[in-house]
Amino acid sequence: MSLTLDLENLKREHAGKLPAIASTLFDNLIRDLKSRDFGNKALKVGDQIPSFVLPDALGKMVSSSDLLVRGPLVICFYRGAWCPYCNLELRALQEALPDILELGAQLVAISPMTPDNSLSLAEKHSLEFPVLSDAGLKVASQFGLVYQWPLEVRSFMEKAGVSLEKYNGDKSWKLPVAATYVTDHDGIVISAVNPDWRERLDPIEIISALQKLG
Repeated sequence: MSLTLDLENLKREHAGKLPAIASTLFDNLIRDLKSRDFGNKALKVGDQIPSFVLPDALGKMVSSSDLLVRGPLVICFYRGAWCPYCNLELRALQEALPDILELGAQLVAISPMTPDNSLSLAEKHSLEFPVLSDAGLKVASQFGLVYQWPLEVRSFMEKAGVSLEKYNGDKSWKLPVAATYVTDHDGIVISAVNPDWRERLDPIEIISALQKLG
């Protein structure tokens, strides 16, 4: 089953289980994100990604420049280990990793979570690609992806047991828009952003984009 179908199934499952107030809060937040036109304000097709250096789950510094020397780059910005949509995406990327590497590309995932929380996530899903910690969302900001949870969403999520302060190690309550970028070996973007965290770039689309690069 494709990631897209898995996400659609999860979305339907949540629609049947989430309280009405939660569905309204999330739908309003997604509508607000779309109204801010992230697709045009964030990096988009044809743009060059900014260079970045971030620590992986074990504290090793990973450089985008070093990765691009080896070939095209797939960059997955995800919200955190608490997000079921992100967990589905990361598992799907792990399954697709052999094909991505076979095409000469590298894969990294970036979130604002602390290295310890990133390590727990990587171990849980047996991830074999770097899971990087973007403290303070500095890199996500350079990509134009950062937004802040409204107070009402924050209050609901805290009651549900999700504390971004605990996961991310800061009190900003900011997140990146969930986005996956595929670049050529020069770091030029060949994918777009979708501010709806319930939809992700399917690995099939990633593989297709890399194949077109030759």
